[in-house]
Amino acid sequence: MSQENGLSVVEMKNIVKRFGTVEALRGVDFTVEKGKVHALMGDNGAGKSTLIKVLTGLYTPTSGDIYFEGKRVTIPSPADARALGIETCYQDLALIPLMSIWRNFFLGREMCTNLGPIKWLHQGEMQRLCREALHDIGIEIRSTKEMVGRMSGGERQSIAIGRAIHFGAKLLILDEPTSALSVGETRKVLNYIENAKAKGLPVIFITHNVGHIYQVSDNYTIIRQGRKVGTYQKGELTQMDIADLITGAREV
Repeated sequence: MSQENGLSVVEMKNIVKRFGTVEALRGVDFTVEKGKVHALMGDNGAGKSTLIKVLTGLYTPTSGDIYFEGKRVTIPSPADARALGIETCYQDLALIPLMSIWRNFFLGREMCTNLGPIKWLHQGEMQRLCREALHDIGIEIRSTKEMVGRMSGGERQSIAIGRAIHFGAKLLILDEPTSALSVGETRKVLNYIENAKAKGLPVIFITHNVGHIYQVSDNYTIIRQGRKVGTYQKGELTQMDIADLITGAREV
């Protein structure tokens, strides 16, 4: 897929990343289409986390090109990635347990009025917008004043996903969002991903779970030992085929 056809939100071409003599990525191509959920799969140490860290500005690629919305870009820092509209929800979620839902939702983006040296927070407005934003993607909360530390893993994921959508993310990256969740909580998070897609937000879904990608992903890319094995459409391979490609039990 070419970045010129208008169908891709991000295209990474021939990405190489070396750490000294170790080559973590060996010429990986990776494209995410607009409005799609694209799973990125691979075993531990395969290179998928390194690829995402290149995309989000944590690592500088040794070589290769990145295009975002059809334009070649450099992403020297996570702040630059966020400025482009790339939002990432990591496993630790970057949420503060001792803060309320609405404070976490607006963390770093607080609505306030400067009164001399004093900042007046618009708490009521932020609480209202927080509740509405979460409701829009199918998330109902008991109270925006509830401490995040009292919430379940799935509920915390919902805050992170809702926050990304509300602040106009153009690409949402979810790093193992269903890791260590119960079956019920996992189902909720997968629903949130589907709701984000329904709103037109493209999602990169990083996971080890083959069953989960079958439920929500439109296509998936498999990486093994720093190389791209292939990109496949939903239903093109069986779950066993995918697992075999991840582990190397099957070659392309």
